[in-house]
Amino acid sequence: MKLKKVLAAVSAMTLSAGMLSAYPTAGVADAAGAKYNYGEALQKSMFFYEVQQSGKLPDWNSVGWRADSMLKEDGTCADVVDGGWFDAGDHFKFTLTNAYSASVMAWGLIEYKEAVKKAGLYDLYMNNLLWGLDYISRCDLGDEVIGTIGPDGFDHKWWGSPEVYIRKYAIMDGKGKEDRPYDTMKCSTVTGYMAAALAEGAILLKDDNPSLAEAYLKQAKSLFERADKVRSDSGQGVQKSYYNIEQHGDETDYIDELMYAANWLYRATGDQSYLDKCKSDYIPKYPLENQSTDRKYTWGFCWDDSSQAAALLYAQNTGDEEWVAHVKKHLSYWMGLGSSAGVKAFDNITPGGLSYLFQWGCLRHATTTAWLAKLATDTILKDDSSFAAQADKWADSQMNYCFGDNEMGISYVLGMGEKWPSVFHHRGASGIHDDHWNELGSSKASTSGESWQTEYAHTLYGALIGGPDSKGNYGSYSVSDYQYTEVAIDYNAGYTAALCAMIDDYGGTPLSDFPPAETPKWAEWEVAAVLNGQPASSYTEIKAWAMNHTAWPARVAKDVKFRYFFDVSELFEKGLTIDQVKVETKAQQYSEGEQGFAKAAGPFKYEGDPTGNTYYAEIYFEDGRAIMPTGQSEHRDEVQFRVSIPDAIDGQSTAGAWDASNDWSYLGGLATASDLKKDDSLNEHITMYVDGKLVWGEEPDGSKPVIEPVTKPGTGTSQPGNTEPTTVKPTEPEPTTVPPTEPQPTTEPEPTTLGSENGNTKYGDTNEDGSINVADVVGVLQFVANQSKYPLTDQGRINADVDGVPGITGDDAIYITKYDASVITKFPVES
Repeated sequence: MKLKKVLAAVSAMTLSAGMLSAYPTAGVADAAGAKYNYGEALQKSMFFYEVQQSGKLPDWNSVGWRADSMLKEDGTCADVVDGGWFDAGDHFKFTLTNAYSASVMAWGLIEYKEAVKKAGLYDLYMNNLLWGLDYISRCDLGDEVIGTIGPDGFDHKWWGSPEVYIRKYAIMDGKGKEDRPYDTMKCSTVTGYMAAALAEGAILLKDDNPSLAEAYLKQAKSLFERADKVRSDSGQGVQKSYYNIEQHGDETDYIDELMYAANWLYRATGDQSYLDKCKSDYIPKYPLENQSTDRKYTWGFCWDDSSQAAALLYAQNTGDEEWVAHVKKHLSYWMGLGSSAGVKAFDNITPGGLSYLFQWGCLRHATTTAWLAKLATDTILKDDSSFAAQADKWADSQMNYCFGDNEMGISYVLGMGEKWPSVFHHRGASGIHDDHWNELGSSKASTSGESWQTEYAHTLYGALIGGPDSKGNYGSYSVSDYQYTEVAIDYNAGYTAALCAMIDDYGGTPLSDFPPAETPKWAEWEVAAVLNGQPASSYTEIKAWAMNHTAWPARVAKDVKFRYFFDVSELFEKGLTIDQVKVETKAQQYSEGEQGFAKAAGPFKYEGDPTGNTYYAEIYFEDGRAIMPTGQSEHRDEVQFRVSIPDAIDGQSTAGAWDASNDWSYLGGLATASDLKKDDSLNEHITMYVDGKLVWGEEPDGSKPVIEPVTKPGTGTSQPGNTEPTTVKPTEPEPTTVPPTEPQPTTEPEPTTLGSENGNTKYGDTNEDGSINVADVVGVLQFVANQSKYPLTDQGRINADVDGVPGITGDDAIYITKYDASVITKFPVES
């Protein structure tokens, strides 16, 4: 934490008691001046990166609704390189954006490692960062690198969950093949970012895992050498349609990434030759402003332009005043200082104060520049105190704009605050099962009588959304308004690094109960049924859909069946036997030999009916994995079946022996069901079973599935991949008997003495939470301002009085601040 900032804030609050009521007693944001809980924000940003994980998930992934993805039917990986992050709301993997995002995230941790550790988020951060770095490392093939993994075309035209992606791809674009296509490249921009990211990884790992750090550094050097040798961004392959890094066709496309990577290799090795190369080779080719000899200072740091980040790193590494001035010029432009600072006027600053670059990911650009500002004001610009304070305040404003300090009064970080955009462009979080996504976030819509999903399955905690329009408005956008509703790993990267700096300034506390367990919002397995014609005197024929709408997580199952219950009391009364009842399938969606082909079995006696008059027909699928939440035809398997008796036996009519009207399943709504596409056809008296467990409906004895919250190891009991509900059967209440107990003698409690004699005193720990931080400072100041409104416990008052002078004053707050910042190691009262 930056002591001078905190001390200034503490001193100001000590002088102005009227300000103190604005600060909470227990710190979600545990520093003076904190407006939002930046620890929570960083925690949730890590959650977003866990949502984006591809392939076999690590044990520490905390997203309860995610499971392994991009796996073939035999369980092996369909991607040439497993792991990594999905790029955005789709399922492409670009090495470019994986490397850029990992590099920026690593930068934030390198510069503010102790602050992140203090917030209790270091291990979580490192887990997520190493997930990205490991993927980048394995995308290096030696002479070239993996560019893109994913089928161009299919990936953006299909909408569904990653867990079932390969099943859909195989029957659609893959033409039976499950392996996802990929391409390779030698582009300098991509290999430059990879080199930078791995060099940063080596810096972070050098003490804790020196062998991996050495491997990363060796690889980073090799990647840099190749990037510098190739000096070209041609041959992009699929990437060019999405992230075209060859904007100019000359050295300005990649020279910034070479300079950026060289500076990181200098930081990792101390080898002066990397800085010499910058000075002699890269700086003379540094991009210029259009039709100008000025070095480029407009635009912003992002996946295709690292010039400003390279400038800041070079200024840090060399102390060169010319480059310190360049960084100041860049920030002055973004801050809108214009001609007064000798820079161009920033084109647009919204009424709410957002420096708005352009409509594609405007918040991504503002927060990434805020990251550069936070770091610059803490390092190369800290001695320019007036400008540093102004730039730091601007950076804070850009970050806080995302959390609610904006024209709309909403959070643009999903799952933060009280209100955030209801529409966002993300397939996995939507939980769509039928590839029909246009109505997401809108009022209920239907086409030809069929209702479409409008509700998102999941909250995409921590994702920074694209942002508002140029006037700061956020309208009723649809999912397809990508420029506003998109989320992406590169959007969160600079924002995440900036949060490290915000925590360093203001503290922050991760939520102890995050992520919350999600309970499915709808039935994941369902049966819809209508009569196939009118009930006859000797049979009932049904047309049914067995449906898979799973999203917690999306999944398929081989063992799928459903049961139709019927009453045979009238059959027995007419002297017929159960052996004379026939169950058979009629027309159906799949042919024999295909996954999804259904067979009929039964009738079977239902043991839950003590009268013995209830039986059921069972429709089972030879391989239920064909019923999958991937499209309008695949999410449901249609089967027509008949339960019947002979019209006559030995010449005697069986009229009156068959009556469907008292059948349990018929009473589930068959009399009024009109169309399988309509909700009135959903029949909860036709029960469904997956892997032997009841997942839908109610049996005649009242047995129902119990839907439990879905969590991950370490956050609860239920785990993905084993999420089918348990069954609860109605039971008669047993009388409760309370046995008599012998009265026990009471004992007088031992008196408790406050103070050091019983070991309870921990000087500085005002709120008695076991740690000493700025939350304790705030507690002291609030107590000083208004003891009746902000009381301290007896022990809290003892802990707070640290300055050696009896009585709690603002001086105690200042000493606790110094202790928290490691300026002192002992309080005066302890001397």
